[in-house]
Amino acid sequence: MSNAANGPLTGLKVVEFAGIGPGPHVAMLLADLGAEVVRIDRPGGGVMNPVVERARHRVTVDLKSEEGKAFCRDATSKADVLIEGLRPGVMERLGLGPDELLEANPRLIYARMTGWGQDGPLAKAAGHDINYIAITGALDAIGKPGEPAIPPQNLVGDFGGGSMYCAFGIMAALYERERSGKGQVVDAAIVDGVTSLMSFFYGQPKGAIRTTERGKGLLGGGAHFYQCYECKDGKEISLGSIEPQFYAELVARAGLPEDVATTQMDPSKWEENKEKLAALFKTKTQAEWNELLEGTDVCYGPVLGLDEVREHPHMKARDAYVEHDGNWHPAPAPRFDRTPGIVRSSADDGDKIVAGWSSASD
Repeated sequence: MSNAANGPLTGLKVVEFAGIGPGPHVAMLLADLGAEVVRIDRPGGGVMNPVVERARHRVTVDLKSEEGKAFCRDATSKADVLIEGLRPGVMERLGLGPDELLEANPRLIYARMTGWGQDGPLAKAAGHDINYIAITGALDAIGKPGEPAIPPQNLVGDFGGGSMYCAFGIMAALYERERSGKGQVVDAAIVDGVTSLMSFFYGQPKGAIRTTERGKGLLGGGAHFYQCYECKDGKEISLGSIEPQFYAELVARAGLPEDVATTQMDPSKWEENKEKLAALFKTKTQAEWNELLEGTDVCYGPVLGLDEVREHPHMKARDAYVEHDGNWHPAPAPRFDRTPGIVRSSADDGDKIVAGWSSASD
């Protein structure tokens, strides 16, 4: 793997203890922007996801052996950041907890990525995305009235409230280290991140329009103008015509009936309006609606599958995907004008990379 990265995090040394879900995604985000990430795999492990696990210097280490623990202590004594996603107490039992490693390297940012957090009654219980978003109120708002909630893949918990907040926490800790010279522990719990994501709903006035009741409200599937509809060819389109001027654009371009045009913010009419729009959108194919509505102020977009998104003109124009090592990869995000991130390959040379690292205090 080439070391010729030029992203804004070039020079940052990261040790990632292999895990699943949000932990590897945190490491990918840092690696995409130039960080040198050494991933410590367990014996018998391997590449589970070549996209999320890109840009790594991999090394297989037996964490239960003294030799393996010594390697980890050496690596983290030189690193800027450690990422681990094991259950609370496991790293401590291995002798690789924050007390030991921060004593050896006081500048280390020790990032702990878990679902429940490092403390609390559920801290050591098993769990997955669906469970974490369930107790935060996020899952309760997703789905149809009278039916069980629908998990939104694992985007809201693992990645929205998990890896993104962990990466943000690492960056904040690195910024603070510039003033204090000291590292610290980042307790990145998915339940905390998702709770933060729910801030908007705590701050808005409650009512028929603004509610988190399942299938109701402006954003939860109640409004006919913030909705997905099936087209003549079975494909779907999305509407987000919330503001009056955008709704007026929808009325004019799609030819909405007069009674629908004049009852936008009347929740008592929303179900009836949805039925009328459903019938209207089935009169044309998705491609025909694209021709009529896409790129306008209607706030419109076709609902695309993963096998279609790369060919969308906007995504192609922005080079949103990169073909690399036989896989299509989402391009690094966000983008930088002077120091852009790049998609890089992984290599089994983690031991050599650590051997070449200088002390964190140098």
